[in-house]
Formats: sequence, structure tokens, C-alpha cells
Amino acid sequence: MKQFINESFQDFSKPAVRAKQRAAIDNVRKQFGKEYPSIINGKRITTKDKTTSHNPANPSEVVGVFQKSGKDDAEKAMKAAIAAFESWKNVPAPKRAAVLFKAATIIRKRRNEINAWMISEVGKNYLEADADTCEAIDFLEFYGREMLRLSGPQPIVPQPGEKNELLYIPLGVGVVIPPWNFPFAILVGMSSAAIVAGNTVVLKPSSDSPMMGWLFVEIMKEAGLPPGVLNYLVASGAEAGDYLVGHPKTRFVSFTGSMQVGLHVNELAAKTQPGQICIKRVVAEMGGKDAIVVDSETDVDTAVAGVVAAAFGFQGQKCSACSRAIVDAKIYDEFVAKLKIEVDKLTIGMPMDDGRVGPVVSPRAEKSILEYIAIGKKEGKLICGGNKVKDMPGYFIEPTVIVNVKPTSRIMQEEIFGPVLAVCKAKDFDDALKIANNTIYGLTGAVYTRNAKKLARARMEFHCGNLYLNRKCTGAMVGGHPFGGFNMSGTDSKAGGHDYLLLFLQAKSVATKVKGL
Repeated sequence: MKQFINESFQDFSKPAVRAKQRAAIDNVRKQFGKEYPSIINGKRITTKDKTTSHNPANPSEVVGVFQKSGKDDAEKAMKAAIAAFESWKNVPAPKRAAVLFKAATIIRKRRNEINAWMISEVGKNYLEADADTCEAIDFLEFYGREMLRLSGPQPIVPQPGEKNELLYIPLGVGVVIPPWNFPFAILVGMSSAAIVAGNTVVLKPSSDSPMMGWLFVEIMKEAGLPPGVLNYLVASGAEAGDYLVGHPKTRFVSFTGSMQVGLHVNELAAKTQPGQICIKRVVAEMGGKDAIVVDSETDVDTAVAGVVAAAFGFQGQKCSACSRAIVDAKIYDEFVAKLKIEVDKLTIGMPMDDGRVGPVVSPRAEKSILEYIAIGKKEGKLICGGNKVKDMPGYFIEPTVIVNVKPTSRIMQEEIFGPVLAVCKAKDFDDALKIANNTIYGLTGAVYTRNAKKLARARMEFHCGNLYLNRKCTGAMVGGHPFGGFNMSGTDSKAGGHDYLLLFLQAKSVATKVKGL
């Protein structure tokens, strides 16, 4: 087994590489409008009601038509997963890991195709989509290796006269509810971690990105995963989603999404149902209101570049995105002036053409973001953007910067999840750290400073799950940056880290009396 290494991104500055990606986009566009079933116990399921996936860059284009299940199909999926668990839990860990490794190989072969569907379904540019697919490969490779490690002998303090063991065994059936913003990577990571640990899964993808779930189910089938281990259910969250979370046979819920929905999932899962014999585990990765602190002792140009990349990559639709820049008063005016220049350089374009800034994902998102921009205009000074792009067919919003806002303002406190950056002035570094910590969230953060003592303070005092020093606060790499946040950002699950698989396992201690010892 080779040592884990992160998958390398493609270099789209090379014409030949760009041409291959564009050819893949043209090919998937020829397949727009097809209908896809849900998959329960390996069988194709269709429903009367449908879920339609649109291209957010051109909403008149139907990417695909999917099903919309209710409680009946949810119960069928649960029963299939329960039945499949009885055999899957006994499959040796190396064979389970081998499925993940084979899936990673298949994804490498279909990489540009997967990118193309993602570009079409959620509006990522070429690099953002490729990074997403690479992360999915990384999760499969990393979690496969982790299961091999955890299935081997575990360190135990010897006891006289006994043979002692610690075994990790699966939990049972889990409900996996992934988001649309990393529609392949997070979906693959959440599902594969549970599966390689020996659990079975009911996967309910986001209604904004069901195609990515369909692709993964296809890939896992080709990789040799038995029917019923992974059940793919495009369904109503309010009906089927709540039913699955509350089901007495559900052993764990793995959720990534907004704070509001995550808290609802946690509350529903915590309520004991008739016939329930376990306390359900909830693995939740929720929102963020992430800050980059720009100290007076830093290179302003470097800090500006980091803030712009973190704030406007994938239109700010990342839980890790920088939505707050907290800048020392000594360099505030210089920072704001240079920030405006760099943001004004950002070009808006169609994702299929690799536009730097694409659309937001849906009309709901567009409406909410524009409402927050209206609030921000009253709370501070608009210096960039602030408008819907009217000469383009999709949900395009200009990269927006609002400066001179107070630390307690709504756009400094509430998650917007779009291309909107709030800029706040801090008196000094002490004040900046105080402002950085004054939200209910605690996901990512960053500090730019040359002062080693200030970096040391930030390391201890900046309260977030993923802190980056002298670099942007987005771009966590599997294995290198275990990902998960504090407070209302979730359960600090540390996806892509050595602790993550333990969330889908339970430890069993076995002590055997040995005669003659």
C-alpha cells in the first residue's frame, strides 16, 4: 500500500487541458434533460413527483430529471439498508477498503466528465470543479487506508493472565445528508467513510445537486459494492428526510448544511422513538462566519490577495469562505483601496466557459443574498458590486464589498453564503481577535502578520476549528487539514483526518483469560 498523497489539480492554463474539459462539458450537455431513478436495494425506483435539476447559469436548461420520494420509499430504503448490514458488517475491512480504492480509480478515469456535470449543475468554474473531484478521490484513498489501520491490532496496556483486544465494529444504518456546494467531494466523503467502516447508508442528496449523487452510486456499483449498502433516495427533506432522521433503526446521521437545518436534524435525532435501542450519533458540519484578520505588520498586497480568493472563490458559497475582513486601523485605508482594485478585476462569466465568477446556485440563494446586500448597504458603505447581473440569464450577482461596518452588524454576524464581504476596522490586534471571536460560529479563520508573537497568540486565542496563518482560510486538503468547526459550526468532526472514521465505529473491548499466565 503506497503512502497517501493528495490528488493533483489539473492546470487549466494549458490550452490542451482546457480543451479536454470543454469537450467533456459539450458531451454532457448533449445528455441534458434525461430522467434518472432513485436506487433502493440495487433496484431502480421512480415516483410520480419529480425533482428537476437546472443549470444555475441558464435556468431554462434542465440538467436532469430526478425522483421525489416520500415516507414510503424512505421506509423501503431503510429496510434495504437494515438487511444489507447483516452481511456487509462481516465483510473484512480490506475488501471494504478495496471497493473505495477501485472507486477512486474509476473517478480518475471519469474525472473531466464528473467535473463537467458539476460545472453544469452548480456553476463551478473548471478549477473549483476539478478540486472538488480531486477531494473526492482523496477521501476514498484516505478513508480506505484509515480503515485498514483501524482494523489492525490496537494499542492496549497488557494485563497479567489475559489476552486483551480492542476491536472497532460498525454502528448499523446511517442517513447521509450532504450539501450542494461541494456536491461530489463531501457526498463521497460522508458516504464512503460510513461504508468502509462497515455500515450501510441511505443517501439523500441535495435537491440542488442530485446528479452528483447519481454519478457516485453508478461508480460504487461498478466498484463492486453490493446492493442495499448504498441506497440513493432523491426525496423531500421535510417529509422523507425527517422520517429517516427520526427512524428508530437509524444509528447515525451524517449531515452537512446550514445551521438552521443542522439544529433541526440534531433535535429530531435526539428524540427517542418507540422501538429505538440506541442513542443516535449526529455528525454535523454546519455554517460559518469566517474572518481573516489583517494585522498592521503584514504585506498588504498578500493579505488582499488571500481575502479576495477566500471571499469570492465559488461565489463565496463555501462554509469556509471569508465573509469578514477585520483590518487594523493603521493599514485600513490602504487595505480597502487595494481590495477595491482587486475585486473590480474579477470577471463574471459562464461556468462552461470557465468564468472566474459564476452564478449562485438557485433563485432562493439569489433572493437571500440580495436581501443581505440591501441590509449591508444600510450598515456600511458599498464600494464594489451590490447588484444582480441583469444581462446574463442565470443567478449572477456581482462580487460585493461593504466597508466601515460595525462588529455587531448583521452582515458581520449572519451567514450570507454568497459573494458578499464585510470589512471592519479594528483598533489593534487585541481588538481584531475579539471581533473575530464574537460570532456564534467557529469554523475557519486566518491571520496575516509578520509578528511571530501575534501568530502564537492567534494559534491559542482565535477560536475556530481550522486556523490558517499567513494564508487564505479556504482550501482544506484531506489528510493535511482535518476539517470541522466549533460552536454553531458543528460537531468538529474533522473530515479528512485520522479521527473521522471513529465517528462511524464503536469500540469493543475483549479480554480473554489465558491459563498458565
